[in-house]
Amino acid sequence: MSLARHVDPDTLIQALHDHPSKAHKHHVQTKSATSTVTPYSSRYASQQEISKFIIPQQGAPADAVHQMLKDELDLDGRPNLNLASFVGTYMEREAEALMVENLSKNMSDADEYPAMMAMHARCVSIISHLWGVQKGETAIGSATTGSSEAIHLGGLAMKRRWQEKREKDGKDKSKPNIIMGSNAQVALEKFARYFEVEARILDVSEKSLYRLDPELVKKNIDENTIGVFVIMGSTYTGHYEPVEEISNILDEYEKDTGIDIPIHVDAASGGFIAPFTHAKAGGHKWNFQLPRVKSINTSGHKFGLVYAGVGWIIWRDESYLPKHLIFELHYLGGTEESYTLNFSRPGAQIIAQYYNLIHLGFEGYRSIMENCLTNARLLSKALEKTGWYICVSDIHRKKGEHVYRGAGEVEYGSEDETSAEYNAGLPVVAFRLSDEFKRDYGHVKQESISTLLRAKQYIIPNYPLPPTCQGTEILRVVVRESMSLDLLDRLITDIISVTEQLMNTDAVDLAAFQPGATSVEKQHQSRGVDHQHKHLAKRPMKDGVHRTVC
Repeated sequence: MSLARHVDPDTLIQALHDHPSKAHKHHVQTKSATSTVTPYSSRYASQQEISKFIIPQQGAPADAVHQMLKDELDLDGRPNLNLASFVGTYMEREAEALMVENLSKNMSDADEYPAMMAMHARCVSIISHLWGVQKGETAIGSATTGSSEAIHLGGLAMKRRWQEKREKDGKDKSKPNIIMGSNAQVALEKFARYFEVEARILDVSEKSLYRLDPELVKKNIDENTIGVFVIMGSTYTGHYEPVEEISNILDEYEKDTGIDIPIHVDAASGGFIAPFTHAKAGGHKWNFQLPRVKSINTSGHKFGLVYAGVGWIIWRDESYLPKHLIFELHYLGGTEESYTLNFSRPGAQIIAQYYNLIHLGFEGYRSIMENCLTNARLLSKALEKTGWYICVSDIHRKKGEHVYRGAGEVEYGSEDETSAEYNAGLPVVAFRLSDEFKRDYGHVKQESISTLLRAKQYIIPNYPLPPTCQGTEILRVVVRESMSLDLLDRLITDIISVTEQLMNTDAVDLAAFQPGATSVEKQHQSRGVDHQHKHLAKRPMKDGVHRTVC
């Protein structure tokens, strides 16, 4: 959530009154309106703006407020065309109805809502089994508000276990560190900064497929390493990181030194893809089948197919969750154990998650995830077939192949093929202009393609790859459940149309059309800079993890 600052309404209003663009509002009336024929017959239609920065003395009719807010929200993008985001924007009517019926239920009131809490427990059990919980171990976990909270909880448990072990051995515990790749989503670095752990952020490269490099892991671990964050699905390119290979390195390190370093798998997206697809994790282990994997998180609101507001964190066994991190709460007549960063939080999303798990079942989830990957492969191949684009992601290339071989080598698949024939990964299409295109049409800027597609209501970001690779910018499309074949066909047509439009025009700098800080609220809510002024950011992109769109 972005930070926001208060606005001094007196100063602002005076400035607005003095501004020439507000001269037409000299006739503003303050007479209270308590009833209207229609929302547009109220004073808010032409005489007075709704209050923005201080609570109004008098209220306003419900229908008028509803309509004014609805009209303002029409300025937002269309969620289904927000192809930048991994977060789901579609649920079935029955699921939506369940959520609306249970909007008022609070997850912290366990004693008051036992049926909801039972569904929560069932979700934890179902997801544990999807992730290969082992016989003889008792998996334990919780819903969270998203993967960010879940990552913090997983990291904190690793830190406390490391501290306990160091204290028991009489060793210094003041210099913990944690390993992650520079492709990590910002929540991982937030954990390190908020909980005072040194973040060892390792460079990624084309050779490492823009993901955590096992060789660099080997060189950067030591006795103060509390754990390694390994990502099942990079937000940049969709690549799965090699969990099993890193686990083997840590096994060898323990054999040589006696130092046990755990793995936390950030499966924000992949946790609901790898278990279901035919490709799985590309033939490699990634979950609790590996003894070194102690905890895994995922986002129910991504490929768990629930609206925003739910994540999951699960430990392979309750012994890996330090007891003194668990709170025993005596609240509203009951007692419960809790390990979360939040207390009150909505329960409707947990109910919706359980609905999806039961309604879709294994085969339903498999069908949806395979459809997403099929459409992502089609988009990737269509883009490369033009010769204008090269995909940095590679879920469209045959298993084991990672190199672009030219437009003439692109082959469309058969109807009965599955993801098992291709590289495993998220249904993400990360692409850039080809070197040949840039040579022949040097006046075409890649960000202009993003801008013109935005004019057609698609939100497709253009941004650099992680530090050390930031000279390469990519456009990225996340293919979600709601990307139908018809919509995909239109998207491909529009990308080609926009590209041809730029090819056939003189050099035009479209940077001026990038969205900027055009509102008072935008100027006050964050000290961040807009697209046009990103070079003025306080922290260069080469320093640490920079935010990717998720």
